[in-house]
Amino acid sequence: MTHSRSVFNSPIGPLTLLASDRGLVGILWPHESKTKAPSASPGAKAKATLKECARQLKEYFQGARTGFDLALDPQGSDFDMKVWKGLGRIRYGATQSYGALATALGRPKAARAVGGATGRNPIPIVVPCHRLVGADGSLTGFSGGMGAKKWLLELESGARKKHGL
Repeated sequence: MTHSRSVFNSPIGPLTLLASDRGLVGILWPHESKTKAPSASPGAKAKATLKECARQLKEYFQGARTGFDLALDPQGSDFDMKVWKGLGRIRYGATQSYGALATALGRPKAARAVGGATGRNPIPIVVPCHRLVGADGSLTGFSGGMGAKKWLLELESGARKKHGL
């Protein structure tokens, strides 16, 4: 399948948005954009999805949006899809451990597998994998880098506004 793409300039760097005519396929970090992003001539639905995604991301980064309302078209295994759906249930401004998410999914011993599926999340930010933390609350790996993860969590906690960032 071919994907349409556009670049959204965010406060944490340029993000490459990918969409099909079924929905948002991916958000790529700057270090991923050149290697993972197929290009194609955009279909009308894909173009509309890209435009709407950019609008909603802008609102999110301005602190005016706490959730996303977009058609999604991620590709992954059944387990990946369950994990990504579980990520979507972590509320804005909150965090959850990998183990707690595994337990919520009915797989209490699958924290590492949850971590693997989270690392494969093709739609970061919209599917909020940045909200997962270690069992002790520490920040753990993130495909966009630890600086981006910290930035996103500070945005959602209101810390960026409190400190004038």
